[in-house]
Amino acid sequence: MTKPVQPNEPLVTHIYTADPSAHVFEGKIYIYPSHDLDHEMISNDNGDQYNMEDYHVLSIDGDGSPCVDHGEVLHVKDVPWAKQQMWAPDAAYKNNTYYLFFPARDHDDIFRIGVATSASPSGPFTPEPSYIPGSYSIDPAVFVDDDGKSYIYFGGLWGGQLEKWQTGSFVPDAEGPSEMAPALGPIVAELSENMLSFEGEPREISIIDTNGNPILAGDEERRYFEGPWVHKYNGFYYLSYSTGTTHNIVYAISKDPLGPYEYQGKILSPVLGWTTHHSIVQFKEKWYLFYHDSSLSGGADNKRSVKYTELRYNDDGTIQTIHP
Repeated sequence: MTKPVQPNEPLVTHIYTADPSAHVFEGKIYIYPSHDLDHEMISNDNGDQYNMEDYHVLSIDGDGSPCVDHGEVLHVKDVPWAKQQMWAPDAAYKNNTYYLFFPARDHDDIFRIGVATSASPSGPFTPEPSYIPGSYSIDPAVFVDDDGKSYIYFGGLWGGQLEKWQTGSFVPDAEGPSEMAPALGPIVAELSENMLSFEGEPREISIIDTNGNPILAGDEERRYFEGPWVHKYNGFYYLSYSTGTTHNIVYAISKDPLGPYEYQGKILSPVLGWTTHHSIVQFKEKWYLFYHDSSLSGGADNKRSVKYTELRYNDDGTIQTIHP
């Protein structure tokens, strides 16, 4: 019998999992994590220690239920255009189809975003033969709005190569903006009706402070680093993300899915391990934050475990900071 999973405990302990994207499909919470391999790697700022090869799908029936591992649903060897590093994925449902969006390095070592499809939320997923045209960087997160329009948010600094795309083309030695310049924001693109391509050109999202000024690149407590996630609450779009070097999950809000987004505050204080990556989902009457840390591995950065905890809003729509 599978053991029930309590809040702030690893969902599974037989494999290492990270970067959870959680969605409610068919009356359950399905979690789409990356899969950390159980081997030793040299850590560096490009994230080469995160050399993941495949994806599993997890599911739970709600608070305190056992977690089911539905097994491997996609492997890098099955993706013709991908070379390595199957990093943080996301999933979406539309057109009676489940879509798995994922980043990987192509054969030129450039991160691109691919998509695979399935008739079931638990997979297996069949990849498209090529990556999404015009896609780049990492951490795809897909939001299907109430009007049926779908948006994909993506981008990560350093190993995620976002700095290298500031001109619209890949510049291998490009660096980020100076500390007093506006920080790079995540990228957003509307998805086509079939969810397999971009509708129009990707554009950068502006994240601003309460005075309408851009968050600066040197403001590491608030600036965007990686791991975008968008959800909707009381008519507002909430963009949450990792600050990277300061290890926070923070958020900003907007009345428009394309932004600009006004910074609000912290959702999750730093956890054990360098990276922090999350998703937010409503299930029945409650909201949940899914996240990862390195507690199961004793702190190994590239051996993380997915957990969840309840997320609560204040009456004014702000989110209460979580200290796991």
